[in-house]
Amino acid sequence: MPQPVNAELGQVSELFMLLASIAYVAALIFFVLDLVRSSTTIGSLETRLAEEQATPALAGVGGRRGPTSTAAPTAPATADDSMDYGSGPRRGAARIAVALTVLAAVIHGAAVLTRGVAANRVPWGNMYEFCTTGAFLVAVIFLVTLTRKDLRFVGSFVVGLVVVMLCAATVGFPTPVARLIPALQSYWLIVHVSIAVAASALFTITFAMSVLQLLQSSREAKISAGKADSARFLRLVPSALSLENLAYRLNAIAFVGWTFTLMAGAIWAEQAWGRYWGWDTKEVWTFVIWTVYAGYLHARATRGWTGTRAAWLSIVGYLCIVFNFTIVNIYFSGLHSYSGV
Repeated sequence: MPQPVNAELGQVSELFMLLASIAYVAALIFFVLDLVRSSTTIGSLETRLAEEQATPALAGVGGRRGPTSTAAPTAPATADDSMDYGSGPRRGAARIAVALTVLAAVIHGAAVLTRGVAANRVPWGNMYEFCTTGAFLVAVIFLVTLTRKDLRFVGSFVVGLVVVMLCAATVGFPTPVARLIPALQSYWLIVHVSIAVAASALFTITFAMSVLQLLQSSREAKISAGKADSARFLRLVPSALSLENLAYRLNAIAFVGWTFTLMAGAIWAEQAWGRYWGWDTKEVWTFVIWTVYAGYLHARATRGWTGTRAAWLSIVGYLCIVFNFTIVNIYFSGLHSYSGV
């Protein structure tokens, strides 16, 4: 006999979700403040350096001025491409932002856990739960990656996307705690959806890195052409090539997860509906996403599609994920159309 849902605990989960959202917004503010402060500091240092280089040196007898240095100023550098901690100046706002993100993730985890306990099942049975659990994994993967690489430069983008996902869940897909419909009452729900959420979380981080890669690539091209550096905050970001290489490695890991998502979904479909593949809209778009990222990995590895072309392919792949989990779920009917999505 199915266990009854705990509506009161479900309300506690919603309160935790609200507190987590507030903490994420505070973290986002400090991440943006870090970019603004660092940009201002870099601008002041560059102005001072330019003034020192413009001052002619005094040399010779009788106060004769020596020749003015004609050496071109060094092009504004980027952050350490190794992305290791301790290689740059201390950034207080960034440290506070990371601490707030950790606090928000802890509260967020409590919200997801209490939602699952209240429903007596895994908390990803509808769009509200998928968005909230997915946002939680995005934050966790970002924080775990921070233990290996200094990715604070992408914090404002990642945390901003987490806030958007939580707002979409709360405003667009509010769903009370309820039992699952029979089609979802399978252990394959745990396998299939959990891997999909984890892969999507990684794709979210690589999407943010690809956007930054495009911005950094444009900035580097302007500097090479002798134009003014109008985006000083990007000095906190590694070079476009380093961003591309790291995004490629993370996309490769996420692609393996998405492949298992596709395979697990086919096995579950055979058990639930008696066929592995039925050209349902959701199935088609899951395969489209797989195809786009497969093309991205293949084109970059064998066809030399590097730079902005690789970044755009990565972005297109993520936009397909967003389309799959929003437009397809809301506006297309099919076997994957469930109550509450």
